[in-house]
Amino acid sequence: MSEARTPIYDVIDERFRTERCIFGDDRLETLYTGGRWSEGPLYFPAGRFLIWSDIPNDRMLRWDETNGVVSVFRSPAGHPNGNTLDAQGRLVTCEQGNRRVTRTEHDGSVTVLADRFGGKRLNSPNDAVVHSDGSIYFSDPDFGITTDYEGHRAESEIGATNVYRIDPVSAEVRLVADGFGGPNGLVLSRDEQRLYVSDTRANHVRVFDVRPDGTLSEGAVFVECRPGEGRFDNIRFDDRGRLWVAAMADGVHCYDPDGTLIGRIRTPEPVANITFGGPKLNRMFLAANNALYSLVTSVTGTPRLPGRRPGPGTD
Repeated sequence: MSEARTPIYDVIDERFRTERCIFGDDRLETLYTGGRWSEGPLYFPAGRFLIWSDIPNDRMLRWDETNGVVSVFRSPAGHPNGNTLDAQGRLVTCEQGNRRVTRTEHDGSVTVLADRFGGKRLNSPNDAVVHSDGSIYFSDPDFGITTDYEGHRAESEIGATNVYRIDPVSAEVRLVADGFGGPNGLVLSRDEQRLYVSDTRANHVRVFDVRPDGTLSEGAVFVECRPGEGRFDNIRFDDRGRLWVAAMADGVHCYDPDGTLIGRIRTPEPVANITFGGPKLNRMFLAANNALYSLVTSVTGTPRLPGRRPGPGTD
């Protein structure tokens, strides 16, 4: 495997150093090149492998942690974007091209979870997160219908870009948040009391309170990307409550729980999505342009375990 020789850590606030965020690998490891636009990395701990989406090539790829082999997981795949797991370990995928959210069953069959709202076709689902009650929140921007590059060019039937919730009992798709330019990455706080949503066009992250019935509060801006400092895509938390944001050409941003930008991870090309994985959950995987990178870090991610009530803190 080759290594991307680029400076890694950019300390903006001393907390990035004193809280030991910079004492992992000092270079990115290149796991794969040859995609067109990579997103949606998802680590499967039971199998020690990672899958991710190569959207324009209409496929999902699989990287085996035990031997480094990359293979095609699924093709065609509906121009997939974000991926997550439910409580039963089943793959939930946002298919931009097919304009739907699906679940891959243990036997390999695919179940459609959502493809319409109010009788109208969704735009192009982008990212999803599963709540412990079995409900699924997902974002629905128009990125997959504006051109044929990441999906199929079409007019929006809904006429807006929103965040929705799939009810775990009725399977009804309900609108839970609107007013976005381009809703993108989603993540729940560890106690599931808050939902964070990045808006790529507004270039900020909004936070919403999650009510007992699954609906959301009006929300507020949590962090904003300053002019010239990249463009927000997906988001993840570590076990200390720091928010890590894939910021495209500006690498990966790290925000303290109080919303202060404390540091960056520099990358050799735009990074759209990140996730934590590996046996110790301290390996950051970065889906960046045509490549998949990884970085063994000195911080630990805390992927949510749907179906189990976690303790206080963040995802």
